[in-house]
Amino acid sequence: MTQQGVRWTADQVLALAPDAASRKAGSKLGTAGPWSQTGSSDEGAVWGLCKGSGSKPYQTIVDTGGDSAGGGPAYKCSCPSRKFPCKHALGLLLLWSGGDQQVPDGQAAPEWTEQWLAGRRQRAAAKKTAQDAPDGGASADPEAALRRAERRAQRITAGATELEQRLTDLLRGGLAQAERAGYGLWEETAARMVDAQAPGLAARVRELGAIPGSGAGWPVRLLEECALLHLLDQGWLHRAELPEDLAATVRSRVGLPAQATGPAVRDDWLVLAQYDSADGHLTTRRVWLYGTATHRTALLLSYGAAGRAPSLALPAGLTLDASLAGYPGAGALRAELGEQFGTAQPKDVRPAGVDVGAALAAYGEALTADPWLESWPVTLADVVPARDPDGGGWQLADAEGKSALPLVPQASAASGLWRLAAVSGGAPVTVFGECGHRGFRPLATWTGAAGEVISLC
Repeated sequence: MTQQGVRWTADQVLALAPDAASRKAGSKLGTAGPWSQTGSSDEGAVWGLCKGSGSKPYQTIVDTGGDSAGGGPAYKCSCPSRKFPCKHALGLLLLWSGGDQQVPDGQAAPEWTEQWLAGRRQRAAAKKTAQDAPDGGASADPEAALRRAERRAQRITAGATELEQRLTDLLRGGLAQAERAGYGLWEETAARMVDAQAPGLAARVRELGAIPGSGAGWPVRLLEECALLHLLDQGWLHRAELPEDLAATVRSRVGLPAQATGPAVRDDWLVLAQYDSADGHLTTRRVWLYGTATHRTALLLSYGAAGRAPSLALPAGLTLDASLAGYPGAGALRAELGEQFGTAQPKDVRPAGVDVGAALAAYGEALTADPWLESWPVTLADVVPARDPDGGGWQLADAEGKSALPLVPQASAASGLWRLAAVSGGAPVTVFGECGHRGFRPLATWTGAAGEVISLC
C-alpha cells in the first residue's frame, strides 16, 4: 500500500512551473474559489474542476507519483494550454498542499479521472513489458542498425577531419582574424558539423563563435576552447585506442546517443535540484538526485521542444524509492529513472558536505576522466555567502574565512542568491551545487540541522 498523507509544500509545487508566468498564474488559482469536486486517492492522484472563462469547468488531474516504469508527476487538463504543468494543475497542487479540508484524502476518483488513470496504467504496463522482453526493445533488424551506425560514424569522422583543418587554418592565420571574420564563419562550420551528424561538435563550434570580442582576455579563452575542441576531435579519430569508459565519453560529447546499460540500483533518491536551460531549439532539464543509502549522486536529463518544458518533473526535497540505471562514460553521473515503488516521501537526510579544497579536488579528479566536463556536483559544508572583496561579485567562504569559491556570474544576479543569504543570515550553511572552472553555482540549501531543502534554482 502506498503511503498516504504526504503532501508537497507550496515551494515544491511552484518549483515544477515551466516558467515565471505559469508560476504567477498558478499561484492565483491556488485558492478554493474556482475549484469544485476536488479529491485525492491513496495512489497519489489529485483531481478537481476549475471554473474558467467558458461554460464548462476545466477537468484537471495530477498523478503525483508518476508511473511505476519511470517518470515524474503527470498532468492532464482539458484547457488548451501547451505548458506542462499548466496553471490549473499548479493551482490544484497548491490547493492540495494546504491540507485535506480543500482536497480530501482517500476519495474514489470520478469517471473522467479514472479513465485517464487507467490509460496511464496500461501504458506503464506495456512499457515495462517491452523493457523486460529478451531483446530489451532492440531493433528488429540489428544488421540494418549496425550499417546505419557505421555510416554515421563515417560522416562524423569526415566532419572531425574537416574541423581539424579549420582549426589549423585559424591558428596559422592568428586569432585576430577570428574577430574580423565575425560569427558567420563559425555558424557555417557548425552547419557542416550538423551535416556530419555530430551535434556535439556543432554546439562547441557555436560556443567558439561567441568568444571573439566578448571582453578582455578573449584570445586566451578562445585558445583554451580551441584546444578542448581539438582534443575532442582527436579523441574521436583515435577512439579505438582509448579505454572503453573514455571512448564512451567521447561518443557522447560528439553527440551520439547512448542507452543506460548499467545495472539498476534501487535506493531512496533525494531530489536535490531541478532546473532548465534552453538553446533556442531544445529545452534541457537537469535533475540532481542523491542516494541516501548508496551515497551516490546521479543526474537525470530530459528534453522538450523549444518553448515546451520537458515532461519529467520531480519536486526538490522529496525522496523516491526507485531504481536507476547508469549511462556509460568516464564520469558515470548520468542515469535513467527506472521503476518507482510508491510515491515520493519526505526524509531527513542530506549529502555529507566537504570544504572548499575538497570540492576543487573532486572537480579536478573528474576532469582527468572527462576533460570536457563543465562542472561537478558537490555539497559544501559550513560556508557563508559573502561579497567578493576583490571582484565585486559573490562567493561562498568557509566559516573561518581562509578559503572561498566565487559564484558563477548568473548566480550572482539570480533570486536564489537572496534566498540563500536569507537562510544563512550570516551563519554557516550547507549548499549543494555545481563546481566548475567558471565558479560555483548554488542549487539547493537546507534550513537547520534536519530542515527542508530550499531550492536556489
